[in-house]
Amino acid sequence: MNRFVLITGCSGGGKTALLNELEGRGYATVAEPGRRILAEERAGTGRALPWVDGAAFAERALEVARSDLAVMRNQKGLVFFDRGVVDAAVALDHATGLPYRQTLGAHRHYDSAVFLAPPWPEIFSQDDDRRHDLTAAKEEYQRLEAALEALGYDTCLLPKVPVAERVECVLSRLKHS
Repeated sequence: MNRFVLITGCSGGGKTALLNELEGRGYATVAEPGRRILAEERAGTGRALPWVDGAAFAERALEVARSDLAVMRNQKGLVFFDRGVVDAAVALDHATGLPYRQTLGAHRHYDSAVFLAPPWPEIFSQDDDRRHDLTAAKEEYQRLEAALEALGYDTCLLPKVPVAERVECVLSRLKHS
């Protein structure tokens, strides 16, 4: 049996570091679709970049996230996802107005416990892939937080603590759910 666990939230909130630590401890993880898409787009047409065409980027993120779910279908145990179909559907809704509920359908793709990284200004940084500022990251966070609640997920706010402590919080929460 597998248990898909979504780690989402604010851009620059420490999600990838958390996933890297979980992977280092032997857990199955799936990298953020967005970063993979950016690398592909830079090597190709560059059309589906979020700062060029947000809707195209969100559509690609949805494709990649759905593919990730299918690929991990036979993985046993806990599987941690750095963002996923919910993030992509919320981004597509924001870019096009297509309701995320319509995009996601009735199926719940992840465990009911979803981990949400809050805005963390002290660690937020911009780079070639993260061109948006903290204000835009906070707005995205608010959209995700509202959508997860509306979809009935039990959101668990990640504490602003060192990565090893965050991992312990996640594993403890999952052990008791």
